[in-house]
Parts: sequence; C-alpha cells; structure tokens
Amino acid sequence: MFQTFDSAGDPAVGKPRVALLRQWLAENGLDGFMVPRADEHQGEYVADRSARLKWLTGFSGSAGVAIVLRDRAFVFVDGRYTLQVRNEVDLGIFAIESLIDNPPASWIKDNLGKGARLGFDPWLHTIGEVKALKASAEQSGATLVPLDKNPIDIIWKDQPEPPRAPVELHPIAFAGELAKDKLARLARAIEKEGATHAVLTDPSSIAWVFNIRGGDVPHTPLALGFAILAADGKHQLFMDQRKFPRQVAAYLTQLADPHDPDEFEAAIVDLAKDGAKIALDPVLAADKLRMLVEDNGGMVVQASDPARIPRATKNQAEIAGSRAAHRRDGAAVAKLLCWLDRQKPGTLDEIAVVTKLEEMRRRTGEETQMPLRDVSFDTISGAGPNGAIMHYRVSRATSRKLESGELFLLDSGGQYQDGTTDITRTVPIGQPTEEMRERFTLVLKGMIGISTLRFPAGTRGSEIDAVARMALWKHGCDFAHGTGHGVGSYLAVHEGPQRIARTGTEKLLAGMMLSNEPGYYKEGAYGIRIENLILVTQAEQIEGGDIAMHAFETLTLAPIDKRLIRTDLLTRDELHWLDQYHAWVLAEIGPMVDGETLAWLEKATAPLPHDAKI
Repeated sequence: MFQTFDSAGDPAVGKPRVALLRQWLAENGLDGFMVPRADEHQGEYVADRSARLKWLTGFSGSAGVAIVLRDRAFVFVDGRYTLQVRNEVDLGIFAIESLIDNPPASWIKDNLGKGARLGFDPWLHTIGEVKALKASAEQSGATLVPLDKNPIDIIWKDQPEPPRAPVELHPIAFAGELAKDKLARLARAIEKEGATHAVLTDPSSIAWVFNIRGGDVPHTPLALGFAILAADGKHQLFMDQRKFPRQVAAYLTQLADPHDPDEFEAAIVDLAKDGAKIALDPVLAADKLRMLVEDNGGMVVQASDPARIPRATKNQAEIAGSRAAHRRDGAAVAKLLCWLDRQKPGTLDEIAVVTKLEEMRRRTGEETQMPLRDVSFDTISGAGPNGAIMHYRVSRATSRKLESGELFLLDSGGQYQDGTTDITRTVPIGQPTEEMRERFTLVLKGMIGISTLRFPAGTRGSEIDAVARMALWKHGCDFAHGTGHGVGSYLAVHEGPQRIARTGTEKLLAGMMLSNEPGYYKEGAYGIRIENLILVTQAEQIEGGDIAMHAFETLTLAPIDKRLIRTDLLTRDELHWLDQYHAWVLAEIGPMVDGETLAWLEKATAPLPHDAKI
C-alpha cells in the first residue's frame, strides 16, 4: 500500500510538456488553458488517467490548478501545500499563487488582457466555479472558452486507460439501510425540490445510495460513474459494466437501468429534449452538464446532491461500525507507538515508521477478522522540519531519520469494511524543548475545547472553529488549515459537506462524523497536530438550561503523549477530560493488546499530576 512520490526532478515534467501545450494553444487560437487537479467527479483522489495537473507540473497535492499562458505559467495551491509545491514544481517555469488569497476567479480579472481567450474543460469545473470564472474574465475583457476536447488528453501520448476495478456489494450489516429504501427517500426529495430528475456526479453518493464499493481511485473504495435518479423511480446508472461480477450485475439491475459511461451525455440530452427539470449541484456538478441541459431545452434546478446530507448523517449501524473500527485501529496505533518508543533515536527513517504502522494495522485486522482494506489516505510521516509541511508525503529522496531532540508527526488512517479512521499523534524523539511542550499544550487545549463543546441545533462549523484556536491566538500563533473535515463510512476520509472551519457553512447534525485536529507548524523546525475523530450526538437538555444542546462523542482511541504536556497550562477541567479519555482508551483497547504493549499502554494512560490552578 505504501507509495512514494518522486516526480520532482523528472526532466519530462514541466518545461517540455508546457511547450507542447503552448504549441497546441497557438494552433487553436487560444491564449491560455486551465488545468485543475479535479476530474469529472470533483473527488479528492483521481485515477491515474485524470492526474493531468501532476503530469503537467509535477505537483502531487490534492488541491490546485495551473494556468498556462503563451508566455507565463502559474500554479495555485492552498496553505497546506506552500512548501510541498516548491519541492515538486520547476520554479523556473511556474510562479506560485495562493488558491485562497488570489484564486483564479480573482487572478483572471487582474492578469488577463482585453480580448484574451482562456480555454477550459467544462467537465473539470463545476457550475459555480465557471460562473465565478466567467464573471472575472468579463471584467478584464477576456473570454472563457469551453473546449470539446481537453488538450492535455491530446498531448499526453501514454495517458493511462480508465480504471476498471471490480464492484462489490456493501453488506446491509454495515450499510444499515437497503438501497431500495434509500432510493425511495431520494426520489421523494427530488420531487420536493421541484425536479423530475437529479444527477449524481459524486461516486461517494453513488456508492452510498446503491450500497456498493469499488476500487477505481486510491484509498477510497469508489467505483467511478454517474447516476440519474428520477422522481418516478426510473433510475439510471452509468458505469463500465465490465466492473460488475454476475451477482453485482443482477443486484444493480433491480435498482436502476444500467448503461455504459459513453451513453451518459446522450441520456442527459434526451431528458432535456423531453422538458425534464434536472437537479444539478452547483458545487459538485460539471458545467458541461448545465450546458447539455440548457442547450437542449431542459431546465436546470440548482440543488444540493440529494444524497449528501443523508450520507453524512450516519445511521446506527454505521456508527456502531465506526466504533468497532476505531477500537481495532487504536490497538494498532498503540502497538506502533510502543514499538517506536523502544527504538534508538537516529535508527529509523520516516518510511520505516509508515511501513511498520501498515504492518500493525494489517496484523490487527487479521487477528480480529476484519481485514484492513487500504489506508484511508497517504500517511503523513514527518520528522523534524518535514512535520511542518502540513500535507507532507514522504519520498525516498525526502525521508529523514527520526533524530533526538525533534518532534515526529504521524497522521494516518485505515479503511475497514465497517468504518474509516483518521488519527494524528505527535511524539518527541528524545528530549523536547520547552517551546515544543508549550506549543503542543496550546494545540491540546484547542482539541479538548472542541471535544467538550456543547452547542445548539443549527450551529455551523464556522461558528465553532475559533474554539480550537483560542489558546494559540493568545500566544500569537495559529494554523493554516481547517479544524475538522467530515468523514465517511467506509468511504472518503475527507467527506463533505460538514466541516469545522472558517468556511464551514453546513449545519452540524446528529450522526455527522468529523475530525478534530488543531495544529501548529514552525517552518523549518517542527510540526504539531493532535487529531481525534468525533461524532455529533443527539441534542439533550442540560440540567438547569433552557434548550437542548448537541455534543461531540470522541471515537478515536490512542494515548496523547504526556511527555509533551505542560500541565500548568491546563485547567482542572482540561486535565480531568484528559485523564478520563486515557482511562477510556485503556479500558477499550487494553484487552486487545498484551505483554510489552499493554505495559506501555498502562503507563501512557496513567493520570497526570494536577498542577492546574483553575
């Protein structure tokens, strides 16, 4: 499962490929072209065939876009990748821009001249995105030109074939609801929106609705395809049917009419010509779909993906599965941390730890008859200054030794059939500095603040994000990522729409799973992040209170390193929470480990001295 990323320095990436693209632009009367990281489904991971941004630039992050003009080229990334992009991209060819502070929709207005023609692939940009891009282009007197064929696909001579991993059924014991009942629910929701049909472009929604899983992209069990759901129940599924074993084909035929992907456009056109009112999610659906509907007489109903909120609010079977997966995963992480503590500083590198952790997860899965299906994302294993790179991915070239006096940040997760996990722990290698201990404790205070929060119905992630930052802010510190992302149920480890962040506009509903992961990063020195997964609980009355309040149930089970904690910076309530959390960790995963690991776990979860003054 372990992968390294060594495209940086490849002489084929960058200059020669940009030259080919510029030649194509000149031959086709265009002044530039946009190359997003996205595919037609807007997922975090893309199949090798769709890794156009990485092929052109060398940048391997999960979010970004390039704009190549006749004489200049730019790569836009967010705060997670400001260090990584400089290691992977030829800075002699590409200038770096901020995806947050100066995104393409703003940059175009100030950088494209009057009469400039900027090409884009309408399959790779959402309806909402294209609307903003067009408005910006119009302000500068430029034109955004949708293309029928992506020029990268033309000049990429050895572009891989589309993936064709087998589709499997997701058992009802883990799904918790029959697909036919989900489809009936969504049909009613589509009718309520005033639509006759809704297009599902997100493979996570398709997987959830039909209770299937696949393997077309890394680390997320998805089968790529599209679905057209109908208010009258006449659903259509567009997916390469060579992926379907006989049992799966028979099952899916009972739920929807199966079609090959190359029939999808024609189906949209036919519905539009019949006057269909087709719901498209402006945040997820490709602008090409809007074009197909509107150009053929149909009506676009802008509405959220009807499966998105039902998928995000987990049922009791999914919650029980997640709890079980976290017990198993916590035992594996405890074994890894115990092993790591026994190693002499300077003897391990980052890759060795990743390899060992995957071995621990596989072994624990086998022992509990619930095998590890995959890691849930590329493990972040950052020693010393590499830990300061928020989404660092280790390569053979960058792998550092875990040296004495440094911090080591390990962010990882597992995909099990009953649940998806994501956990980060930061540990000292040798003796930490007082600054490291102070910063770690400030991060911990933010994590505990979210863990213990009570909040009323209707609260959005943006309204509580500051809770995770308050202690850091008081010391003039912050972190350049959201506090928490949504998590799927044996689906995407980064799931929308729920999140705890400045941009978290979705209401937090009971059953939603999120991460709780404040951090601190000192460039060139070290990184700190502490991450648990949490579940939004049903709102309950508080004694003496006026209204019911939601809370968070912590799901993740692994010790938080006490050697990095300054207890004098914690309140009595914070220390009490930490002691309770560690007692719970020991009770839950203690029976799953033995010998040396159990002895280590008992010590790692022992109560802290209570030096708090308040």
